[in-house]
Amino acid sequence: MSDEKAGQPGTGSSAHPGTARKHTALPKAEILIEALPWLTRHNGKVVVIKFGGNAMIDEDLKAAFAQDVVFLRQAGLKPVVVHGGGPQINAQLDKQGLISEFKAGLRVTTPEAMDVVRMVLAGHVQRELVGLLNQHGPLAVGLTGEDAHTITATKHSPEIDGELVDIGRVGEITSINTGAIEALLSDGRIPVVSSIARSADDHHVYNVNADTAAAALAAALGAETLMVLTDVEGLYADWPSSDEVISRLTVSELEKLLPELSSGMVPKMEGCLHAVRNGVTTARVIDGRVQHSILLEIFTDEGIGTMVVPDEPQGGAK
Repeated sequence: MSDEKAGQPGTGSSAHPGTARKHTALPKAEILIEALPWLTRHNGKVVVIKFGGNAMIDEDLKAAFAQDVVFLRQAGLKPVVVHGGGPQINAQLDKQGLISEFKAGLRVTTPEAMDVVRMVLAGHVQRELVGLLNQHGPLAVGLTGEDAHTITATKHSPEIDGELVDIGRVGEITSINTGAIEALLSDGRIPVVSSIARSADDHHVYNVNADTAAAALAAALGAETLMVLTDVEGLYADWPSSDEVISRLTVSELEKLLPELSSGMVPKMEGCLHAVRNGVTTARVIDGRVQHSILLEIFTDEGIGTMVVPDEPQGGAK
């Protein structure tokens, strides 16, 4: 091996030992410095993250997500993770010979299907996510909306063609109790919340849309940011004619766009709208297919995805 390849300057080189090493490390320092204002701004603030889409299925993306959340916690933020589990629920229903049926974009949830939903969310998806987070230390604690009355719901009956339709054990959130989550945050833990709720009316357990649950929790916790992971780059300006992503829009602008959105984006963008209208500083839809998308969005000048802000931006805060 030559002197040069061994990391030493070659014969006749005027370079000082270690110069090359310093230069290759410089971009890392620049990245850290770029993150500094965002670290300062978000320090001590609650960030609610809705975990979903391809990031829940791909092993590498799951691992990167866990690293991102732990990084937020170690950087002085207070992350709260909310998750659903559509693909995993579908797979388990198929295994048990139960049909997956959807009406008005929501899963028809029979009592038998609700047992599966509860088992998959609290017994499989949550356990796996808590395990990934806890590879980095004793940080994550799993709970469901049932625990300590964190999420209370009533039976939701959507309107289709002017008529109310019974879709079973699907819940509409009526109240949020943040006590258990706040206690965990105060203890330095990362709460991981499954989107199921108990009803105060009939004491049944209900399946709650995870986007809606994350938005309601973000508002109740007075979060700085709601982040919704999805399988697209963000909100497109003119899909499918263009793949240009709207990087920033106000709640009023979003409200006008809602009727034109695809059914899959509606609960996500309605969640963003609810969160920002109820005191959350910003809400973002980001591409969960990109490794470390959470860190890219929070800690870089450019960010990725779509950010929703109040009608009167508060100092242009990111």
